[in-house]
Amino acid sequence: MIRSLITVFLVLIADQSLKIYIKLNFELLDRVTLIKDVFELHFIENPGMAFGWQIPMEQGKIILTLFRICAVVVIVIYLRRVVRDEMHKGFITCVSMILAGAIGNIIDSVFYGKLFTESHTNELAQWASGGDLQPYAGFWHGKVVDMLHICLEWPSWMPYFGERGGEIFPPIFNIADAAISIGVIWIIIRQRAYFRSGKSQVQAPVVEVETNEVVSEGE
Repeated sequence: MIRSLITVFLVLIADQSLKIYIKLNFELLDRVTLIKDVFELHFIENPGMAFGWQIPMEQGKIILTLFRICAVVVIVIYLRRVVRDEMHKGFITCVSMILAGAIGNIIDSVFYGKLFTESHTNELAQWASGGDLQPYAGFWHGKVVDMLHICLEWPSWMPYFGERGGEIFPPIFNIADAAISIGVIWIIIRQRAYFRSGKSQVQAPVVEVETNEVVSEGE
């Protein structure tokens, strides 16, 4: 269980540290190139689900957050079970990453509206402290901070995709989204190893029993 807690803690620290830094130091839609034509920081705020998806209703935000909280409860119960059953350590790490990612985006949705002022294209957000620095929303109505952007484009020689052009993966995401995606993808890739291992697959110890042969006089 300690391994799982450490994984959750590290993902959450990385996720929230980068989000807070971006929120307070980037104007909305600001871009910073880290690897030319490959990877950049591009600050946007997402009112809905991972990778910019959202539920098109006024109450969609609350419904989505409640769904995330329910998902976290289910994952926690499942994680305790797989730890108890001594499943593969890699599988436990993947489930822990998924849990951390879900918690990371819940923190944004529940608290960020009350913690920060509004981000604008020509103005930095600040910590909301009353007076002129009012929070931009109430609890449960915060926006998720996204900033990771893979800006690789399809090469021209690639059939079909190259002809259409554009980015290979256009959505902008965050560390929490990445943790969930990596956890799920790695479980799919390694499922044979993960689900073959575990307490249920541990072979019982072989006990050798010596037998004394009784030889009759006629033999």
